[in-house]
Amino acid sequence: MARLLLRRLVTSVVVLVGLAVVTFLMTQVLPGDPARAAAGRNATAEQVAAVAARLGLDQPVWDQFLAYMGRLFQGDIGTSVFTQRPVLEDVAAMLPSSLELVLAAMVINIVVAVPLGTYAAWRSGRAADAAARLITLLGAAVPVFWLGLMLQLVFAAELRVLPLTGQLSFGRQVPAITGMTSVDALLSGDMAAFGDAMAHLLLPAVTLAASFVAVVARTVRSSMLTALSCDYIALARATGASEFRVVVRHGLRNALVPASTILGMQLGWMLGSTVLVESVFGRTGIGSYAVTAVLQNDLYAVIGTVLVIGVVFVLANIAVDLVQLWLNPRLRHTGARARRTTVPSETPATEVPA
Repeated sequence: MARLLLRRLVTSVVVLVGLAVVTFLMTQVLPGDPARAAAGRNATAEQVAAVAARLGLDQPVWDQFLAYMGRLFQGDIGTSVFTQRPVLEDVAAMLPSSLELVLAAMVINIVVAVPLGTYAAWRSGRAADAAARLITLLGAAVPVFWLGLMLQLVFAAELRVLPLTGQLSFGRQVPAITGMTSVDALLSGDMAAFGDAMAHLLLPAVTLAASFVAVVARTVRSSMLTALSCDYIALARATGASEFRVVVRHGLRNALVPASTILGMQLGWMLGSTVLVESVFGRTGIGSYAVTAVLQNDLYAVIGTVLVIGVVFVLANIAVDLVQLWLNPRLRHTGARARRTTVPSETPATEVPA
């Protein structure tokens, strides 16, 4: 197991270095002049040249790359043209709010998709299976921004049961502890603010989770169909185990191995999708920060956003490896490479009791 984790860590470092190279190439190929943006629109040619010299943009590309990598290892992504603050400080301030939204959406994703996929596989070929597949197909087909607007129209404008935009009602504040509004309200003991924050979080989280539910549900259904056709499931039923125990304890645990890979990847995809959701619902976060950076031609802020999302992808994949080691004990006792997209084998993850 230690050797497997070491390989994953080495791979993660290689991926991060590759991401750093890609973000540096962005500074070379994207339209716009970073020196002009940093100096201001009304700056003279001499002022732009001075800023380019200060930023090292007048150096050869190789020297610029080495300087860029050196700054990254020191935690220096650059200075935002719009906020005039280090990009790392801006991202650190915005990231907790986006993580709050992503985690809420992931909870909805798991709570809805896993039971839906399991039930669809258990009732395979029947009306319930067809209905579940239709629901997931609709969830995947609806554009995120349109779904957000429709939810606002129905639940905020018409029914008036949930807030339209923002993270807290006007005039309500909570102390900044973690940067996550709901968590800060809970830690400060303000239950009214906590309920208000959760009400503001519900619609954005549902909007963000909708398209991802379809992927997880279909993956769980496919894996469950394979698991339920295995010999050890027939053996479990022959021993008199209840259908719930057979499906959940023996079938679902094996089916969750490929689903956990999808969930880990979706964590990073969700963080990238906050660009649309935060814009529609007027929430602060790394998504709205990226939109502002693009509109202001703030190249270093855009690069910082890309780097952060890439790091989240890498960390999510490491977490997936740990979850798969827990779900599949065989990986802890073998040195074989874990194949993340493999179909569950016929060997049960847990022994069927006599």
